[in-house]
Amino acid sequence: MNFNRPENLEPYEVARRAGEAPHYSKVSSRVLWSLGFVLLIAAVLAFGAWNHAAQSHEVASIARESRDMTPEVSVETVEPGSKVEVVSLPATTSAFTAANVFARASGYIARREADIGDKVKKGQLLAEIVAPELDHQIAQAQATLGQLQAALQQAQANRELAKVTWDRDGPLVKEGWLTAQQGTTDVQTLKAQEASVSVAQSNVVAEQAQLQVLQQQKIYQQVVAPFDGVITQRNVDIGSLVQADATTGTFMFTIMQGNVIRTQVFVPQDEAFGLKPGIDAVVRVPEIPDRTFAGTVTRIADALQPGSRTLLVEVDIPNPDGVLTPGIYCTVELHIPRKIPSFAVSADAMIFNEGGLQVAAVENGQVHLRKVTVVRDLGRQVEINSGVKQGDQVILNPSVSLEDGSKVRPKPHPLKRS
Repeated sequence: MNFNRPENLEPYEVARRAGEAPHYSKVSSRVLWSLGFVLLIAAVLAFGAWNHAAQSHEVASIARESRDMTPEVSVETVEPGSKVEVVSLPATTSAFTAANVFARASGYIARREADIGDKVKKGQLLAEIVAPELDHQIAQAQATLGQLQAALQQAQANRELAKVTWDRDGPLVKEGWLTAQQGTTDVQTLKAQEASVSVAQSNVVAEQAQLQVLQQQKIYQQVVAPFDGVITQRNVDIGSLVQADATTGTFMFTIMQGNVIRTQVFVPQDEAFGLKPGIDAVVRVPEIPDRTFAGTVTRIADALQPGSRTLLVEVDIPNPDGVLTPGIYCTVELHIPRKIPSFAVSADAMIFNEGGLQVAAVENGQVHLRKVTVVRDLGRQVEINSGVKQGDQVILNPSVSLEDGSKVRPKPHPLKRS
């Protein structure tokens, strides 16, 4: 029998229990909510602790891998530099031979046979000078020479007469048939006649020399080309008055020989060693881009220019077709044998820091920083003569944190030069 059923309870007891039922329901709901909130906080804290532990483990793992990992680096093999150094320098062409033609005879220009741009041969007539007074001087000198030659003949005849007289009177004087005074007179007369002959001969020679001068001046009236070449300047015309003088003579023509062109190049000191006559050269003209002109170093100055520290070098270029003309700007490419061996290294391998210029060489998987000396900068490459040897591997684009003794794994660079 169940005494807790409502129908078996007293009215008061039923009423009391009916009033307490809502109070017990509210208490149970609050407890459940509190317990759920505590569990949520505990779950959040547990997840945070797990996530922090996972991150710490990952960081430690990365640090351990970084410490134990060997980095891979791109390397390039050091190769010997070129045995021939190619140097390109600016220059200006000039004629192999050039001459200014001056008047050697005074007079007027009667004929002019050459003008600017004309190609002439050696001995070809350029101009003719006329001087009538010179012809008169020559005629006078020839007449004077004739007189002197006649005087010489007369002196020679007198000498022969004096000699014959002495030859005849000499024995008579010895035998006493003639006086000693007569003998002395004959001897002195012979000597005087011999002196007269010498004077006459000297006068003839002097007049002949004067006549040769005048005749040479006559020859100078024909102005001819001294060698094969091209007339590049003309300063006279028909009817022009020219003067023959050693210092103020009239400047008539300029002639240049163009079958061979020469250039003068000033080579810097660091590239001059190794230069010698016979070295090949290539001349290029910007206005003739499709053609090169081969030449040869022919003359080298024995000393460098003190101000510029450059060496004067002359290059001869055959020019049979006359394409090159004097005064052209050009570039001369010299192929100079290297005196000092060097090694070619990519510019990307260079390190510049407080230790100076260095490269990072890899040997047995370890980095070795080596100081180097650059002898020539070629842009993408440099040539060095110390610190490395042929066959060494150097790191390209080395990291700033790279240290001597670090371990690396070398990898040949895909763009390594051949």
